[in-house]
Amino acid sequence: MIVPYAAGGPTDTVARVVADAMGRDLGQRVIVENVAGAGGTIGSLRAAKSEPNGYTLILNHIGMATAPTLYPGSIDPLTSFEYIGLVADVPMTIVARRSFQPNTLKELIDYTVKQGSKITYAHAGAGTASHICGVLFASETGAQPVTVPYKGTGPAMIDLLGEQVDFMCDQTTNTTNQIKSGEIKAYAVTTAQRIPALANIPSVKEAGLGNLELSIWHGIYAPKGTTVEVTRKLTSALQVALKDEAVSDRFNQLSAIVVSNEDASATGLKAKLEAEIARWKKVLAAEGPK
Repeated sequence: MIVPYAAGGPTDTVARVVADAMGRDLGQRVIVENVAGAGGTIGSLRAAKSEPNGYTLILNHIGMATAPTLYPGSIDPLTSFEYIGLVADVPMTIVARRSFQPNTLKELIDYTVKQGSKITYAHAGAGTASHICGVLFASETGAQPVTVPYKGTGPAMIDLLGEQVDFMCDQTTNTTNQIKSGEIKAYAVTTAQRIPALANIPSVKEAGLGNLELSIWHGIYAPKGTTVEVTRKLTSALQVALKDEAVSDRFNQLSAIVVSNEDASATGLKAKLEAEIARWKKVLAAEGPK
């Protein structure tokens, strides 16, 4: 199972949880391989060109929907893959290095607008979830920090912990533990309401930035040409995995929401991808972190 981002990041975490459970149902180990670079495009291209025999999959997030706009001519996700199913939705958090001056979301907005290019914003590359969150933040606030791209939010988080960059957006699967331990500062979760795992962190809506609501969806794909028999078997393994109590418990700990059985299917993923490609094509035309 290819993950087109660096190891240790939020999408990598989702992949490893579901791969282990799918492997038990399939009767063989599912190995996660990280192929990072170009906002997930390098790994996606590798997966698309793999033998369509059911032994190579890719788990990607919203980046699959932003690729057609940001990397035109590189890959068309609608024609390059067969669909296995959606996996989980994960909210994001707006976080900063521990010693960063602002203490609330309002203070963060005011400070980043005032300081401008003196502030650094880390993200995992154009089209990734962290980039999209930054685009929305810039669009809603007018802030224009200097952006620092990485090959994944795993490496970006390392630099945030080391106070080499100022702030970033990242999925709860990658920030919950660091927030709870006090290693990083959290301003808001990108949801309409607070989430149980981070109950003391306000939502963007209650903090006055409701248009920044953002949940990152994840889906599993196989190379185009994989037979219906094989894709159905893989979809079945995914659905079994998502009903596994250990998987549910782990995702709950990370504030990830497991999708319904209907969405954990080829039709569910296809409908989501088509809608999201159209949605983000409009959003990405706005100015924001690149």
